[in-house]
Amino acid sequence: MGINPGLKSGAVGHHFAGNGNPFWRLLYAACLTPVLLPYTEDRRLAEFGIALTNLCPRTTRTAAELTRAEIARGHAALARKIAAWRPAVVAFVGVSLYRTYFGAAAGPGPGPKRETIERARVFVVPNPSGLNASFPGFEDKLRWFKKLRTFVDRGE
Repeated sequence: MGINPGLKSGAVGHHFAGNGNPFWRLLYAACLTPVLLPYTEDRRLAEFGIALTNLCPRTTRTAAELTRAEIARGHAALARKIAAWRPAVVAFVGVSLYRTYFGAAAGPGPGPKRETIERARVFVVPNPSGLNASFPGFEDKLRWFKKLRTFVDRGE
């Protein structure tokens, strides 16, 4: 789950859009998908038991443009989606999204979290953006996507 669509994703109607976005390569390299999907085939994730959504639907240049009301509506909508679909795991893409959702008491960094949403276990992976200074390289991010794969497989 992302926080909201960026300009490119909003323009083309696909998650993590852009040939330079490493999200899709990270999923494949971590064995979360058996094939490398282009962003234009994001709907195929359902074949692999994965769904993508955003906390807020409005496209913005940065997430800082979202209002508190939008975030509150997104919070409620996400809880309803999770209650309806009953996933075993909810993965937040980005530590800032996780903190936005759970508030100031949210734990630090990526990885498994103590919180649950409608009984779904929570895991945080780094934002795949090349602008993510805390995890600047592909391998820095891949490590956490691989841990997500293990978390899902082992039910840990």
